[in-house]
Amino acid sequence: MTRPAQRAARAASWVLAGLMAVQAAVGLAAPSIYRDAEWAKAAWYGNDLVTLLVAVPLLVGALTLAARGSRRAELVWLSMLGYALYNYAYYVFGARMNELFLLYIAAFVLPAVTLAILLGRYDATALAEEFSPRTPRRLVAGYMAFTGIGLAIAWSAQWAGWVFSGIEPAIGEEAFRLIAALDLSLMVPYFVLGAVLLWRARAWGYVLGAIMCLKGATYTLVLTVSSAVAATRGIEGAAGQVPVWAAWTLAGAVATLGLLSGLRRVR
Repeated sequence: MTRPAQRAARAASWVLAGLMAVQAAVGLAAPSIYRDAEWAKAAWYGNDLVTLLVAVPLLVGALTLAARGSRRAELVWLSMLGYALYNYAYYVFGARMNELFLLYIAAFVLPAVTLAILLGRYDATALAEEFSPRTPRRLVAGYMAFTGIGLAIAWSAQWAGWVFSGIEPAIGEEAFRLIAALDLSLMVPYFVLGAVLLWRARAWGYVLGAIMCLKGATYTLVLTVSSAVAATRGIEGAAGQVPVWAAWTLAGAVATLGLLSGLRRVR
């Protein structure tokens, strides 16, 4: 990667970290800014909490350590850009109009552009050579395949029920359309492709594996916290989702640590 491109990517990522921190802090301090249904307000609160306390520190720490040459930090950096892209798609397309709309747009566009800059010039082959043969790549690939295929089946089955039997999705048609669209476009393809490549020990499998496992674990943490918040606010069925998402967060965290621990050296 050329130095100007790398500097641009770092600068954009620092700006993104600032925008994420401001957005999440405002959402937590002034929750009345959200004009959505009560279940959605609980989701935004949990989302903002995880973004401020987990995603932003991970991004800042990764940027700091990547500047010192850490390969693991590079992968965490890419993962948090992926998290931001997926996360802010919900705010852009799902939240009712509010005072932070333009900030949502910026926080959605910045990671997309930065990922394009970084991944378009990333030397995946050099990275793959730094992984130990003992890296549990097939176990991680199994987690990725199960997650990606599971999501695809879950959303496709609900769509088929609506098409062929007129059964409305459990979360409602509008919410289903948004969540299913984002999962089927930004999660499923990369989980499945990454699983195949990682299983076959292809270079890009390690990159996609790290990005998707940590991104997935961070977002299921969002779902865990959001469900817990919704449960405390008396939203029916929310409490039962907490252990499901918590278990999936743990699985994603274990997969992430298993993969990143395979890096034999940190430059």
